[in-house]
Amino acid sequence: SGLLSRLQTSGPTIQTLSSSKPFSQNIPSSLWKLGRLNHVAIAVPDLEKARSLYKDVLGAQVSETVALPEHGVYTVFVELGNTKLELLHPLGEKSPIASFLQKNKTGGMHHICIEVDDIKAAMTELKKKKIRILSEEPKIGAHGKPVIFLHPKDCHGVLVELEQA
Repeated sequence: SGLLSRLQTSGPTIQTLSSSKPFSQNIPSSLWKLGRLNHVAIAVPDLEKARSLYKDVLGAQVSETVALPEHGVYTVFVELGNTKLELLHPLGEKSPIASFLQKNKTGGMHHICIEVDDIKAAMTELKKKKIRILSEEPKIGAHGKPVIFLHPKDCHGVLVELEQA
């Protein structure tokens, strides 16, 4: 009755995921599905310095700067093998990125964007589940597709953007 046998018999039971049952069986069926991570958005106080870091220092493929007046931002996309980074900089004084940068002077992660196969069905179901959506209707996002944002307080502190795939 050494230490090893005491460790084997006392202590918490660890349950493992069985490979014979698909993990998704516990997820209720839905009229819409989450897709892949489209991008992670980073608010930056100096867009050209950030653009240069990813392009010149790290060697990434980086887009030109694009103004999105409807969203109050300038965007630059950094292409990665499996997703993108979106660099965000304020466009105008009412930009949500300007207020973010007032609180986070050096910038930081702003939101994540996940693709969905049916944004309207997602909106309907999320509203029923008491998830607040920050606009009544989808807006056209940086990729020319409809997007909505979910309230960060309903998503464990993360601002989540859903984009029509």
